[in-house]
Amino acid sequence: MNRISDRFLQLGVLAALTGMSLGVYMGATQNFTLSPVHAHINLLGWVSMLLYGLFYRAFPQAGQTKLAVVHFWVAVLGFLIMVPSLAAEMLGHKEIAPVLGAASVVVLLSMLLFVVIVFKATSAKPATA
Repeated sequence: MNRISDRFLQLGVLAALTGMSLGVYMGATQNFTLSPVHAHINLLGWVSMLLYGLFYRAFPQAGQTKLAVVHFWVAVLGFLIMVPSLAAEMLGHKEIAPVLGAASVVVLLSMLLFVVIVFKATSAKPATA
C-alpha cells in the first residue's frame, strides 16, 4: 500500500470534480472571471496531483521516503493557498497579491522536490542479491 500515491490520486479526482463544476458554473452564467482559477484547479489539482500519484504508484519505494511526505504536504499547501488567493485576486482583491506570490513559490518548491524525487528514483541502481 502506498498512502502517498492514494492521497495524491484522491486529491486529483476531487480537484477534477471541483474544476469541472466551476467550468459548468461559468458556462451556465456566462461569467468567465474565474477562468484562471478553473485552469489552475485543473492543471495543478487534477493533472499534477494525478501525475504525482501515478508516479508514486509506479515507483512505490519513492513514496516511502520522508522527502515524499514533505513533497505531499508542500504540494497540498501550495495548491490550497494558491486557488482561493487567485480567486480573490480575480474578483478584485488586489491586496491578496503577496499571498498569491508566496503560494506560487510554494508550488514551485513542490515541483522542485518532485524533480529531486524523480531523479533519485529513476537513477537508483537495482539491488544486488
